[in-house]
Amino acid sequence: MTVTVTSAMAVPRWFTEAIAELPEHREVEVAGGLVHLRCWGRAGTPGVVLVHGGSAHSGWWDHIAPLLATTYRVVALDLSGHGDSAVRSRYPLDGWADEVIAAAEAGGISARPYIVGHSMGGGVTAAVGARHRDSVGGLVIIDSPMFREPPEETIIRQLGRKPKAYPTKEEICGRFRTEPAQATVLPYVARHVAEESVRRTDDGWVWKFDPEMFRKRLEQESIDMPGLLRTVDTPTLYIRCELGLVERDTASAIAGSFKRRATVVELADAGHHPMMDQPLALVATMRTALAQWDSMSVRVRR
Repeated sequence: MTVTVTSAMAVPRWFTEAIAELPEHREVEVAGGLVHLRCWGRAGTPGVVLVHGGSAHSGWWDHIAPLLATTYRVVALDLSGHGDSAVRSRYPLDGWADEVIAAAEAGGISARPYIVGHSMGGGVTAAVGARHRDSVGGLVIIDSPMFREPPEETIIRQLGRKPKAYPTKEEICGRFRTEPAQATVLPYVARHVAEESVRRTDDGWVWKFDPEMFRKRLEQESIDMPGLLRTVDTPTLYIRCELGLVERDTASAIAGSFKRRATVVELADAGHHPMMDQPLALVATMRTALAQWDSMSVRVRR
């Protein structure tokens, strides 16, 4: 698939202003490993935790989080094995779910947070709903296949790819690609995310994720995801991306698997990574759901 990235595209004002809202960086220890957080908005207020997909990191939300932080305390974490968090010998889904809850507390969110998860992070988000059902106010799952692992070709490429160091930051950032690829990627978003995806070592510039993550995941016991979803009765929004990985029938089947059926919304003209091609539509959809849940929460308290 050809990825359209037009370097000449003007950078819109909203993006420049969002990126200028620099996050506060924190860490929290979970199960003996440090988990890195980025935080926006006023601490001690209700909030949202953003969970990235496989091989990604919290910086994928840098242009999304400030648009939510006008109303909420927003925390994005690097799941262990990703970004600036610890590398582990194994990555059980329950462990990642515990990291999300720890991030909400350490990041300064009051009350029960809303959890938003993209792709692999959608499975983590569902696990949070199952394992910590009394601790969350609502779940948003974005184009997550849920019932299957990442596409086989993606896993094969990851397992066959040997870690490599690059001599310059410019060279490694120039090799940044979404996984899976999608037809359109906004160049200013891709450039920012790419620059946040690398670190300098004595050997050169490398990607910030555990290259053994997929192998370690595959070696673990498989998850009964339909059974897990049947235990989740938290209000849930499932966002299907029109040009993403999940067919309409599959999205409907996923929604119906929750103990309380999830609401399905389709994000028009969006690829699997909507923060890369339809960020404003993604934010508007999330804002609408969160506002409705806020309203329901107020009515219940009354």
